[in-house]
Amino acid sequence: MHDLKPIAAIKHKHGPDVDPALEALVAKCRRLGISMVGCLQVQLPDPGSCCPISHLEDLASGTQTRITQPLGSGSTGCRLDPGALANAAEALMRQMNGGTEVLILNRFGRGESEGRGFRPVIERALELGIPVLTAVKERYTPEWETFSDDLATYLPAEPEALLAWLLPQIRSRSLPPTPELVAK
Repeated sequence: MHDLKPIAAIKHKHGPDVDPALEALVAKCRRLGISMVGCLQVQLPDPGSCCPISHLEDLASGTQTRITQPLGSGSTGCRLDPGALANAAEALMRQMNGGTEVLILNRFGRGESEGRGFRPVIERALELGIPVLTAVKERYTPEWETFSDDLATYLPAEPEALLAWLLPQIRSRSLPPTPELVAK
């Protein structure tokens, strides 16, 4: 059993490697009736480009927001649309409340390592006592560890391990454990 650190991260080399584990955890949380706020990344093929089109799926509403911008052929710059990411972060800030049991974010990446993106959302969740689960690309590990200090633990990209971390977090917030949560 993991200690009850309020933040958990999946360290990874390539983002899509963690997406199936996060998707499976979200499905389990929905079946258990766990109140979630957050975003998962959805990648769709872009026939005219070498890179997929990325969207964020809002866990509460199910809406998808495009977060990559078309930069044209031959572009080598970052395709992330900072405005779209800022709008998604603002939406998550409005959704978090005392009934939110977990914040799940698809990535702690470049923007977060520089103090932008979802970083203020993570900070607000911690202020509210909401546990946070995210994924951290290996190259941003130093910035992640500075930001998270000793509040975080690393978990494998396995839905069972993620749920094993989350359930005690929920119970520790003085929510009564239900037989359904204990049995699963």
